[in-house]
Amino acid sequence: MLIDEKLLYQFGAERVYFKNGETVFTEGAHPSFYYQIIVGKVKVNHFNEEGKESIQNILLPGNSVGECFLFLERLYPMNAQVIEDTVFLRLSKTNFLELLESNPCLYINLSRCMSEKLHYKFLMMQNNSINNPIIRMKGLLDYLKNNAIESTVPFSFKIDLTRQQLAGITGMCVETVIRTVKLMESQNMLRLQKGKILY
Repeated sequence: MLIDEKLLYQFGAERVYFKNGETVFTEGAHPSFYYQIIVGKVKVNHFNEEGKESIQNILLPGNSVGECFLFLERLYPMNAQVIEDTVFLRLSKTNFLELLESNPCLYINLSRCMSEKLHYKFLMMQNNSINNPIIRMKGLLDYLKNNAIESTVPFSFKIDLTRQQLAGITGMCVETVIRTVKLMESQNMLRLQKGKILY
């Protein structure tokens, strides 16, 4: 957990509930709250001028969403949408900054979290500049597996993302993702079990 729940409650945090598909905040909005995921999953995305979705990250419990923008007087450059029923602890920007001022040791945890997200962004930028779809997909699957479990056993990690979400993250179209996954299966790079990817 990034910030202890009791501490967040002490500074006025409240539990808020979002149903699958609901939007937490939108591009162009003013950052007003700190959001920490307790249960659920959140997609951070952006749509280009043609309406194509680019998924920048998928965040799980223990992560915060858009926290770095609370330190700036700038608008959100992306959207946050829940992709399964989600519970957040939400704290106003003012109270969040007061909490950090009263507990400077939390800056280390927050810096680590933001650094991890920045590291992911750089890796995905480099990965998505590769033309070969198999190498691009393998780069993403390697990252997801290495950050979820420490196992190197093949096919021990279930990728809990849809083909649409994989397309949004890798910058490929859904059809290319489907073909690439099938090709990777034929080359024994992954397995498919009831439509789910095992890597």
